[in-house]
Amino acid sequence: MDLNKLVRKNILALKPYSSARGNHLSGLLLDANENTLGSCFEFENLLLNRYPDPNQNELRESLSNLIGVKKKNIFFGVGSDEIIDLIFRIFCEPGVDNVIIPEPTYGMYKVAGDINNIEVKSIPLDSDFQPDVKRIIESCNDYTKLLFLCSPNNPTGNIIEKTRIIELIRKFNGVVVIDEAYMDFAEENSLINDSKDYPNLIVLRTFSKAWGLAGVRCGFCIANEFIISLLFNIKAPYNISKLTAYSIIKALENNDRRIKLIEEIVKEREWLQAELKTLNGIDKVFDSSSNYILFRCRNARDVYRLLASKGIIIRDRSNQLNLDNCLRVSVGSRNENKKFLTALKEAL
Repeated sequence: MDLNKLVRKNILALKPYSSARGNHLSGLLLDANENTLGSCFEFENLLLNRYPDPNQNELRESLSNLIGVKKKNIFFGVGSDEIIDLIFRIFCEPGVDNVIIPEPTYGMYKVAGDINNIEVKSIPLDSDFQPDVKRIIESCNDYTKLLFLCSPNNPTGNIIEKTRIIELIRKFNGVVVIDEAYMDFAEENSLINDSKDYPNLIVLRTFSKAWGLAGVRCGFCIANEFIISLLFNIKAPYNISKLTAYSIIKALENNDRRIKLIEEIVKEREWLQAELKTLNGIDKVFDSSSNYILFRCRNARDVYRLLASKGIIIRDRSNQLNLDNCLRVSVGSRNENKKFLTALKEAL
């Protein structure tokens, strides 16, 4: 596959903005109109009056050492959402191209498509919430550029079968984006190490879930070196702040804590799933490989409103394709889960 043919012509011809810190990070820095006297807030000698490294060198090296992926194949964004938007901007000509999004899934893919004026072809997942390979391929035309898959899928919680993903990567004449935001909870199914074998594969990950850094707003992707170079070409010059980079590097140094958090969450998820299955009024509890559980109940919207009136906030997913009367609850602590179950029993 020739990736050049998939990229918008103006992106290939783009001369990226040349930022001051792209060339020099140390020395007598009088080139970027910074406040050379200091800043009004200081933290860990980060020199916040100076712009951060636009090339994300320390971040990429730290992550590379942890996950065993080469630095040249890593890119950081302001959450996965920024990367999703950048992918649209690289590959899709507004008003011309289209993308395929099997549903139900994470709603931001379609929002990003709508923002960029890109036609979205919604293909229903099958009864097991797996992509229909034949139908997806038959839905493609000469203007189909992207395919989005979320695994574990949000909000259904299931893993997309790896054999189907690989088949789609091989047959789809475009870029396949695998969103692994929740893959920390089912790591053996990750495609991070497969990215080197498929130039049209982009794997998205985030620090918002298992790492517990949702407030930091940082995600990353693994992809072919050419795609990574395009992402760097079109991103905002200083998209990752020094405070964000510091937080992520400290987290990477504390990976043992992430592993313990995952173990605790998985234990609570299994307990909560078992408890939900005992409740009258629950029609189905879906299997989950993530940190949330989807369940179907009677009068889901009324149940949602009753829970909210008690200050217990979950997500109503009943407006999504094939998810009638479905609600999604994030796995909390044992105390939080017990409070949720008590309120849910009353609401049901």
